[in-house]
Amino acid sequence: MNSVAARGLREGVYVPPWQVLLIGTILSVIAAFVGLIVLLNILAHHPRASLPSELLYDTPDQKRQKLPTLSDAPETEVSIVVPAYNEIERLPGMLEETVAYLTTAHAGQWEIVIVDDGSRDGTSDVALGWARRKQKEGKVRDGEVRVVRLEINRGKGGAVAHGIQHVRGKYILFADADGASRFEDLKLLLGNLKQIETDGLGCAVGSRAHMVSTDAVVKRSLIRNILMHGFHTFLHLLGIRNIADTQCGFKLFTRRACSLIFPSMHVEGWIFDVEVLLLCEKLGVGVVEVPITWHEVDGSKMSLVRDAIMMAKDLVVIRLNYVLGIWKVKKPKKVE
Repeated sequence: MNSVAARGLREGVYVPPWQVLLIGTILSVIAAFVGLIVLLNILAHHPRASLPSELLYDTPDQKRQKLPTLSDAPETEVSIVVPAYNEIERLPGMLEETVAYLTTAHAGQWEIVIVDDGSRDGTSDVALGWARRKQKEGKVRDGEVRVVRLEINRGKGGAVAHGIQHVRGKYILFADADGASRFEDLKLLLGNLKQIETDGLGCAVGSRAHMVSTDAVVKRSLIRNILMHGFHTFLHLLGIRNIADTQCGFKLFTRRACSLIFPSMHVEGWIFDVEVLLLCEKLGVGVVEVPITWHEVDGSKMSLVRDAIMMAKDLVVIRLNYVLGIWKVKKPKKVE
């Protein structure tokens, strides 16, 4: 063995500095990627399975009937899903306006499914009591107003997703319990949706974007308007640019679109609308934005600053999970 080889064995194998740097960089990238996936898994919401009692519904005359599913054939023209959490003050007024329109425009071909999201103020009893009175007045038939009780609060998105997956309508609208959106504008959403509907797929999004300079928006609190503009800027930076108003609680879907979108939902908080629209894009569901009439209603359950921070975090989590392929779109069940 010559002296050079002997010295190499004693001193170890020589590795050029550029190789050390390259290996270190690769290992750092791998570690960062693994760490990102672990962090996203920690931060991401993991929807719980429905409890047995949550797969049942009540009407004024019948207790604990089994809910239908989207795999069943539709039995009525339009279903309205109303997520409600501690809404004894605002819900009755919203129901009055909703039923007044439905009994005229969709007589005998509608249902309202109120999803009580773990309320503590008797929201379910108030809803059923209201429906019972309307039945006595001959304005509502039994079964047209249904109440589903979630034993544990899931969040607005979770309540909407649960309700939508258990309705009978050919077209499915979710509407906020505050009644801020003029309900008769359903006809605008339905007309626009039918124009873009392809192969049974389509979504019409109620929009307040045209109202940015009106009193309904300008007279809101300064902090609310600052957060609104910051939210839309953040959406734009994340690449969500095709819908001006993602958060309006007045969205209409075809039954088939719901069967594709909502079983794949992950987010159950306020920001769930963004995931809905991202899934529409991924699944090839056409979306049309429709200007509607809207007004501010007191009694919001949102904590502006706290929920704004949570929404910003969820936006990043949603986008990264889909970009990295961590979240998958579930294979839909057959819909009649």
